[in-house]
Amino acid sequence: MKKYSYVGKSAKRIDTASKACGEVLFTADLTLPRMLVGKVLRSPHSHARIVSIDTSKAEKLPGVKAVVTGKDGFGEKWGVFRYTQDQAFMPTDKVRYVGEEVAAVAAVDEDTALAALDLIDVRYELLPPVYTIEEAMAEGAPLIHEDKPGNLNIHVNIDVGDVEKGFRDSYLIVEDEFSAPEDSYFQSEPYAVVAQFDNNGNLEIWMPNAGPHLKAKPLSNCLHMPLSKVRVRKIAIGGHFGGRSEINPADVVCAFLAKKAKLPVKIVYTREENSVCTRQGHGMKVKIKTGVDKYGKVLARDITSYLDGGAYSSTGPIAVSVPFLCMEQAYRMDNVRFNGYRIFTNKPIRGMIRIHGRAFGTGVDLQLDMIGEKLGIDPIEMRLRNARQPGDTTPTKSFVASCGLSETIKITAEHSHFMEKFNKLPPFHGIGIGVNSVQTGFPMGIRGGSQAFIKFTEDGTVTVISGVVDNGQGNDNMIVQITSEELGLPPEDIQLVTADTEVTPSDPGSYSMCETFVGGNAVRLAAIDAKEQLFGVAAPMLKADAKDLVAKDRKIMVKDHPEISISLGKAVRTALARGQSISGQGSYWPKVDPKREWVENPYGQLCEAFSFGATIAEVKVDPETGMVEVIEVWAAQDLGMALNPKVVEGQFEGGIAMGGQGGMLTEYHLWNKGRVLNPNQLEYKVPLAADMPKINCYIVETIDPNGPYGAKESGMSVSMSAAQAYCGAICNAIGVYIKEYPITPDKILKALEEKNKSDNNKKQKK
Repeated sequence: MKKYSYVGKSAKRIDTASKACGEVLFTADLTLPRMLVGKVLRSPHSHARIVSIDTSKAEKLPGVKAVVTGKDGFGEKWGVFRYTQDQAFMPTDKVRYVGEEVAAVAAVDEDTALAALDLIDVRYELLPPVYTIEEAMAEGAPLIHEDKPGNLNIHVNIDVGDVEKGFRDSYLIVEDEFSAPEDSYFQSEPYAVVAQFDNNGNLEIWMPNAGPHLKAKPLSNCLHMPLSKVRVRKIAIGGHFGGRSEINPADVVCAFLAKKAKLPVKIVYTREENSVCTRQGHGMKVKIKTGVDKYGKVLARDITSYLDGGAYSSTGPIAVSVPFLCMEQAYRMDNVRFNGYRIFTNKPIRGMIRIHGRAFGTGVDLQLDMIGEKLGIDPIEMRLRNARQPGDTTPTKSFVASCGLSETIKITAEHSHFMEKFNKLPPFHGIGIGVNSVQTGFPMGIRGGSQAFIKFTEDGTVTVISGVVDNGQGNDNMIVQITSEELGLPPEDIQLVTADTEVTPSDPGSYSMCETFVGGNAVRLAAIDAKEQLFGVAAPMLKADAKDLVAKDRKIMVKDHPEISISLGKAVRTALARGQSISGQGSYWPKVDPKREWVENPYGQLCEAFSFGATIAEVKVDPETGMVEVIEVWAAQDLGMALNPKVVEGQFEGGIAMGGQGGMLTEYHLWNKGRVLNPNQLEYKVPLAADMPKINCYIVETIDPNGPYGAKESGMSVSMSAAQAYCGAICNAIGVYIKEYPITPDKILKALEEKNKSDNNKKQKK
């Protein structure tokens, strides 16, 4: 493998010290002169017609500078796709979930703003609600959107091969149902927005977001402003996990308040608002039917999934499809049918989440364990016999250029001593494996590519200008490492201007797991462009051919003759003296099938690279309390190449915390008539550092042919495979397959009770 100076090496992130010392500013920390406090009035009803809204008393309250309702807007509706535009950010016809935005105020302080909300008189006509998938799909059910019969939001159908023949040829067929309720991101930073307009009517806005350019366009649409007059500014972001992927009503509401008040306005969500009024993960029910030959090879699979989408479409078409795509990427199969349905309910809006369907991935893997048990094949062999391989094409027609899935399975099995432990551990002590895959990006049309610029200053230092956004995962550091590698500069010589729509070029955002692959490639190409210009200047000075030059240690030197060199700064100044400034430009558009679409045409090249991961967990279960102790976890991922291994390990650990420890043991929402009963961190149990087990991380590098230095997505597949591994280990420990997630103590005790009854009945029959 080629040796590098900066990439491929564990390095302290450039933002480590400032974040550790609390010096970084987030949106809620911003203070602008004469800034007002914005507050939102929310619906107390899950389904009701808005008869009238009277804001006159609120407007007269001293200290109130602006009051807005849906009538202050232009009637625009939001949806990720043109065919799913169904959400008005403040509705004028009816409300569809508890917590929906109805009106908002901007006042001189928080107390005045809250008092003003109490003075707004909203009259509702209650409508019958539907709270579950079954209620929403029942014949004659109330319609949440009158133009959506059956409350059906999205239906994705994928049908490949001859599924029925595959079942006829199968040696064994199993069919099971799995389910999981909604889950939350619980970002460390609750949602906040600051907006202001300048004297020329330009909007300047800050908020936590995964893609500034993806925010700017819908803002310009909603505000009826040219895109060039909307500036989404960079600021530190305290977490994403899928929940910052699209525009939030607070963005639009805050902008309208600022426009009406003609003053800056800040809205900061409470923790409860952050749980109810931003996107959250879908609840899901899934039926999986699998046919295999006598060696455990999958011959046919038929999957039907139902997602509880809440009141509006959001990222519905993507959310329906991604769990299936992750599964088809991980496992080979020639005959597969998928029907995914997203259903509207009178609950808060669901969106993308890092685990991508606990019921789906865990169901597929647990069913492999069940099949293996019937066939006498161990879980490791079951997965190796069905694992995706490099050079394969997935059922939906994506070519897989690099794949180290089998290596991840083998390395975790070896280090965990899986085969020595499986079914040989003491009672209530088990081990399990999960396997998954994630796409590195997907078709995003004209916003699917990234562009970057690099400009040299006369002292030889550089500024990188890129649309890449850092949600906390280390993207800023990734840009610096790549620039350092190409230009031979230490990180302290590199300045960043990123994620600001006014000054940085287009970028897809930290969304769809593509920033390193797409944004990183653009930065690398920009650095190469600048470097080639410098080499052209330096070559005659060094009496060498430009192709024999290298950039290293702030110098341009002749390869293998470091004593023949000049400083980068001297080369830059020489160029300037000739009237030539040194600046590089790079852009990268992933090679995907532009005709691929989520609903109408789910076939074609989805992305250029796929990551693959395996996780093994070992657990103990207390049969008296149902409590689970996770003893140790082994996680491996094929991520192409680790640009910064220490950062990658952090992604692994975060993924195991979210998908395994939280996703499979503790995290779920409780409901009462469409109202979230556990919206804060006292009742919603997010794992703490003290809850985490020992984690062993293994990086598999397949060097993807298209990724920067071979890199592709990292961390996401571990989050999903961790949930699957935890489930497999618990089921192995108690000898019962549990199909409802998360696996809480009550479910374990119930499963053990039923198992004991069954065992006693069998003994009595004998």
